[in-house]
Amino acid sequence: MFTPLLSSGIRRVCALALAASLAACGGGGNDDTVTDGGGTPPVRPADPEGAGQLQAATLLGTVAAADIAAALTSEESLAQDVVPRYAVTSYRLEYLTTDADGKAVRASGLVSVPQKAPGAKSPVLSYQHGTLFRDAEAPSNNAVASEVAVVLASLGYIVLAPDYVGFGASKGTPHPYLLAAPSAAATVDFLTAARTWRGQANVADNGQLFLTGYSEGGYVTMAAHRALQTSGSSHLQQLRMVVPGAGPYNVQATMDSLVDLVRDEQPVIGALINPGFLRYLGGSVQREVRRLLLRALMPGDADVVYDARFIDRFLDDDVPYIAEFSSVHDWKPNLPVRLYHGQDDRTVPYASSASTLQAMQQRGAGDLVSLTDCRAQPAGHMQCVPPFITFMLGQLAPVAQDL
Repeated sequence: MFTPLLSSGIRRVCALALAASLAACGGGGNDDTVTDGGGTPPVRPADPEGAGQLQAATLLGTVAAADIAAALTSEESLAQDVVPRYAVTSYRLEYLTTDADGKAVRASGLVSVPQKAPGAKSPVLSYQHGTLFRDAEAPSNNAVASEVAVVLASLGYIVLAPDYVGFGASKGTPHPYLLAAPSAAATVDFLTAARTWRGQANVADNGQLFLTGYSEGGYVTMAAHRALQTSGSSHLQQLRMVVPGAGPYNVQATMDSLVDLVRDEQPVIGALINPGFLRYLGGSVQREVRRLLLRALMPGDADVVYDARFIDRFLDDDVPYIAEFSSVHDWKPNLPVRLYHGQDDRTVPYASSASTLQAMQQRGAGDLVSLTDCRAQPAGHMQCVPPFITFMLGQLAPVAQDL
């Protein structure tokens, strides 16, 4: 049995330790020729069956550039110093991907298209959103003027924003939080489905692809990049740069750092929840800690389901599992990766990005990988979201064409 004091103390620990990367934030035309940015049309793969197969497309509507500009004046806006250039038309795509168990699931995502002159091309920007707990906030359910995907599209990018498994068309399926393979699949399969849709809808891209996201979105971005490279995906010939912000790429380092913070604040409780120690406690105690973890993880108004196996493995001190199935930091990218993080971040510790930079450079990535510090004061998780968007757009600006 837990005393009330012990129970509330563990809940405080859970809220700190399992808040890792939570509370994040968060061109139309009639020429469908695609080039690699150098004038050479690549071979377009055949439309897939199974994972990546386009199932449906629904027009959501158009938002005027003036309405986007008005939304950017709000104090809650995540973008700063952005001047919309185009109206944006958005669509909801449904496609096939896989869940945490590798089973086929019908998922959805948002495609936002800048309204340019007929035949004008645009680069493709895949934007992976931060952690959400309400389905109404998923990109394809929220294609409004303030939605980040819509704002980015108003600058001239065709923006893809997967909802992730557990949201949108797949609501009710547990969201595979911090599980690398299904996180990557939801993004990579959406890239494929969106490519099919662009061919059908005569929406012209220019052969350039970029990946970005913050917090959980940064993690999903990194997982997707690794999956593209490991599989030799056809999307790699378009990929130019990846800009992930404040993600828990090194999941073990992220959680270890957060537990260290807990120990500093509450040594007794911190020792109790130390991974590995729980295995020596009774089953009823373990179940109670797990229940409190899930309760701390999900706010009271959440209406989506999160897969809890990552939490279970961490509490079991299963380091090999975390390394194999969750962490996405220890590999060598072959394209530029521009990391961004704030040193005051207590939601996703800075150590996650620092150890990612170190691991990638030790594998020979060299200058392909860099880490830029957020200069907000304080440089906390939420405070660094607007500067990250500014940073990301600045990194893409010299490379992106046809904006």
